[in-house]
Amino acid sequence: MPETPPRPSARTVAYGRIRDDIIGGHFAPGGLLSENELAAALGISRQPVREALLLIAQEGLVEVRPQSGTYVTRIDPDRVREAQFIREAIELASLAACAPPEEEDERMLRDLIARQRTASDRDAFYPLDEEFHRALLGLAGHANAWAAVSAAKGHLDRARYVGMSATRAVQDYVDDHERVVDALAAGDMDAAAEALREHLRFVFADLEAVREQHPELFEGAQAVRTGRPSRR
Repeated sequence: MPETPPRPSARTVAYGRIRDDIIGGHFAPGGLLSENELAAALGISRQPVREALLLIAQEGLVEVRPQSGTYVTRIDPDRVREAQFIREAIELASLAACAPPEEEDERMLRDLIARQRTASDRDAFYPLDEEFHRALLGLAGHANAWAAVSAAKGHLDRARYVGMSATRAVQDYVDDHERVVDALAAGDMDAAAEALREHLRFVFADLEAVREQHPELFEGAQAVRTGRPSRR
């Protein structure tokens, strides 16, 4: 019989749930987080919640203020830019090491795209988007690199989530994925890389659109630097 996988620790559960809620906007930027309320909601003690918040603070998603409490940070455009640089470098380098996908790999990617076609909103699409990008890394044997991407992209995840649907429909992002897979299947690695690069960089346009509408979500007044002047 296969071994039963170990149950995740309470700290791991708390980390995942709280981080997801911050990225998904369920905890407002600038808002105070109560360890007691989080522990009660998760059905665990305060200690693993406290440990999880310290881990999340290392990503810059919360700020622990002595004698005051733990607060959700606002989106930092500089961190978004840096994380996007890291993500793009890793994903494009991995793609450059790919050969055209085998039939089984192409089928897996197209099945993922078919599932994305059923997503009607960002809540349904977001986890499928993550799965697609992990799968692309896996094509070149770099699936473990996703951990490095994830560790760097807390603020980027928030920007992607709030920005998604700001300038494009969810299915436009699925079209991007399909263009990448079509180019890979045709053996046109240059076209695949260009399609992926354009797809990843849409976060900047989305972010600027949200910044116009909801400046309270962002830290400071600096614009996201994309190599062109801000529209503000």
